Amino acid sequence: MSDANSDDYEKAIHSGGDVASFEERHRAPLERLHNFLHSYPTAAPLMVLAASLVVFGAIADNFFTPFNFSLIIQQVTVIGVLGIAQTLIILTAGIDLSVAAIMVLSSVVMGRLGVTMGLPTGLAILAGFAVGTACGALNGFLVTRFKLPPFIVTLGTWSVFFALNLWYSDAQTVRSQDIDATAPLLKFFGERVGIMGAQFTYGSFLMLGLFGVFWYVLNWTAWGRAVYAIGDDKEAAELAGIRTDRILLSVYAVGGFVCAVAAWIAIGRLGSISPQSFYEGNLDAITAVVIGGTSLFGGRGAIFGTLIGAITVGVFRSGLKLAGVEVLWQEFTVGVLIIVAVAMDQWIRKVSS
Repeated sequence: MSDANSDDYEKAIHSGGDVASFEERHRAPLERLHNFLHSYPTAAPLMVLAASLVVFGAIADNFFTPFNFSLIIQQVTVIGVLGIAQTLIILTAGIDLSVAAIMVLSSVVMGRLGVTMGLPTGLAILAGFAVGTACGALNGFLVTRFKLPPFIVTLGTWSVFFALNLWYSDAQTVRSQDIDATAPLLKFFGERVGIMGAQFTYGSFLMLGLFGVFWYVLNWTAWGRAVYAIGDDKEAAELAGIRTDRILLSVYAVGGFVCAVAAWIAIGRLGSISPQSFYEGNLDAITAVVIGGTSLFGGRGAIFGTLIGAITVGVFRSGLKLAGVEVLWQEFTVGVLIIVAVAMDQWIRKVSS
């Protein structure tokens, strides 16, 4: 090869290297952002929460007060616990539209047995837990045994469970004074504790404890790893020896149990038991899960992301209310948040593929 051709060849190599290095430098920030968000599902929700705190702290009076923060936590406690149940199911690439109905039915059972029928309160609460677990297991049985889509199954059981609680309760509310007279333990998680000017309920502490428990279960147990594996690729999980149907059934049953725990908390939160309360609780729970960064396609997400999502919704509603924004536009803003969260999830999946 001549010296001239050799020089041209070296220039071409260096020129191509410059282009390649320029493209690498150009793509690197986006790739790093994607890898970061993919590795840490709670990063984006935390950014949104931090930004919302800054904005509402600047435009809303009395936003940064201990009482307001504790009020936000109280308001999202029930939805946060329902969000735990919803997260477990969405991680398996399913969905449960009946979580609120299971919760209300469980609360009605607790109230009817403990207040109306006069059974020991402990037994009434255990019966409510059993009903919630059975309802969740029924959903899981229909999904695994008959291979029905979770969306359709739980849409149907949502109506069934709400109809059952109207029938069992005679569409009557158990009043607060009746609970106080016969079964005050049902309102235990509504009791408040003052901490540095803030008012927290025992239900809020239980919610945080449940998030801690399920964080450990999902990250440090074989059952938790199986949940993620099924959501990521069910067929591959079966080839790896995971009994997917058994795990799915247990996920729905555990979800039902968590809904029953939410029922006990809801009684304390409301102070009464209404068969028509929390009618849209399932949508609020899905909202918390989606905003918290859990993928609706399954296999990716973190349980604490749901807590961040629930608090973010509470912060938005509280901040907008304190700023004088109408309820209509509060719901509009939450809807925009959901769309943005789903779009972000789609972007992450598209880039990763």
